[in-house]
Amino acid sequence: MGSLEEDELVQMVQDFIESESTSPTSSTSSNCHTLNHRTQYFILQDILRSDGDTACEAKVLKCVLKHMRGRKGAEKTTSLSRWLVMRMKMDGLNASICHTSWATSLGCPAGEYEYIEVITEDDENYAKPMRLIVDIDFRSQFEVARPTQHYKELTDSVPVIFVAIESKLCKIISLLCSAAKQCLREKGLHVPPWRTTSYMQAKWLSVSPKEPSHAGYVGEKGDAIGDDHEHADPDIIGNWVPPLLKPKKRDLDGGGSGLSSQLSNMSVNCC
Repeated sequence: MGSLEEDELVQMVQDFIESESTSPTSSTSSNCHTLNHRTQYFILQDILRSDGDTACEAKVLKCVLKHMRGRKGAEKTTSLSRWLVMRMKMDGLNASICHTSWATSLGCPAGEYEYIEVITEDDENYAKPMRLIVDIDFRSQFEVARPTQHYKELTDSVPVIFVAIESKLCKIISLLCSAAKQCLREKGLHVPPWRTTSYMQAKWLSVSPKEPSHAGYVGEKGDAIGDDHEHADPDIIGNWVPPLLKPKKRDLDGGGSGLSSQLSNMSVNCC
């Protein structure tokens, strides 16, 4: 019995030593994860609030928010983007819709996307135009189906309406894609190709043809009408066609009109 009690006591001591040796390690690992998460959050906030923040960005964002304030709940469609572009043009901004498309490459499937581009002059460098990217549904591009609490905090801090220069956008994409990869791995899931950095960058940074710009009057249907009628909406402006004239009513016998037959039967006396 004494030997059995000694063995149990030794086992209890060993279990205690092992628990003491492993507990600080797991606690340290957890603290490192928490510190890393908080670091990512503060870096993202710093990028959103200060990095690349210029007077041009503030001006364009103010214009977009002014027009979108009355469109709450509206579906983010192409027609809404075109409507917003026309309102921005009326405010004097050089705005246009950009369509991006890219072919399949290694680890990046083919896709296409649409956003608004604004070309404006930098207050500090008038010789170099500044390209601003405007996205009215920016936050949803980074959302995942089963996010961790940390990743949800990151995406919730991203604005729905986004206005920024390319360098600022690249930093946000890099940080959020890295966080999404970590989030999905913690859930035991694979990273889908449409959440990789290369795919997300292709949305806004691929070569993008612009829609033709129609400066001038905005018709009732919301289509811009300029001096070049070739691009105008045919339902609003078309070639003028003269009205059709109704034929005169003929007599039953197929002769001339009633007035001409009466005149033919009359004799005219000239003085």
